[in-house]
Amino acid sequence: MSDFRIEPAFDAAEFRRALGAFVTGVTVVTTIQPDGTPRGFTANSFTSVSLDPPLILVCIAKTAASHDVFSVTDHFAVSVLAEDQKSVSGVFASKSPDKFAQVAWRARATGAPVMDGAAATFDCRTHEVVEAGDHVILIGRVVDFAHSHSSPLGYCRGAYVNFSLSQDALAATGARAQVGAILEHRDGLVLLETQGGLQLPAGVKLEPQSDAASLRGVLARLGLAAHLDFLFAVFESGSGPSASVRVYYRGRVHSSHAAMMDSAIHIVPLAQIPWKAVRDEAERSMLQRYVRERSEDAYGIYVGDTEAGQVQPLAVAH
Repeated sequence: MSDFRIEPAFDAAEFRRALGAFVTGVTVVTTIQPDGTPRGFTANSFTSVSLDPPLILVCIAKTAASHDVFSVTDHFAVSVLAEDQKSVSGVFASKSPDKFAQVAWRARATGAPVMDGAAATFDCRTHEVVEAGDHVILIGRVVDFAHSHSSPLGYCRGAYVNFSLSQDALAATGARAQVGAILEHRDGLVLLETQGGLQLPAGVKLEPQSDAASLRGVLARLGLAAHLDFLFAVFESGSGPSASVRVYYRGRVHSSHAAMMDSAIHIVPLAQIPWKAVRDEAERSMLQRYVRERSEDAYGIYVGDTEAGQVQPLAVAH
């Protein structure tokens, strides 16, 4: 009997989407061509390789227009873009013939261009070029580098991620702040039962866990082992002396900790949320947006107040 088995077809599109779940930075990779003109492309396939010797790598598709240049160059530079450099990313992801005329840059030790205002830059001599399927891996030995205090530009699921907004939200603390979380359990959304109805877990600040009034402290008391993945909303509530800042993250709860959960916790399927029981109008509106965006796998960040504001979509990269 033959042991030949038909393997299921490999879904390349789903594979790409799965890879998109990994949060990366955004870089511009550059070199100087033999004729003295600069060349560059946008890449998020960048990582460190070794500290001794100092090695980093980037990947470039064999179908890329820049492949023939970078696969033979003896030097290149990597600029880790800052969060205000989305336009720079777009320029180097485009087919514009005058990319370097549209950005501010300078040359470092090897002569390769680096972007002004970048979060970090690495100037390299080519250490090795490795064939890897439909890409080549360009490994560089770092001969010069620099970094700044700028927040880096992030990228996840085909969209840019603003890290500094999350960092700013960490500073929200005190009686006039509320830091909460939209948490998904394997079986649904985490809501807390109170005398006023259902609400999201929240505290007066994010950290530390040892403070019972912080969000981390509240989650610990409830027996919730949670990962907070992304910022979801920042808005002002109320006016005058009673005004407060409200910050909400979205995240996940480990299902293995279900047995330890407090009795006040309700795990509610997204399609079965009892909206009338969510008495806080701002939370109800925010949760309705979450359910909608969750179904579309396209999140944004709400910034404003309880009366008016904007959902800032995570801008799709070019």
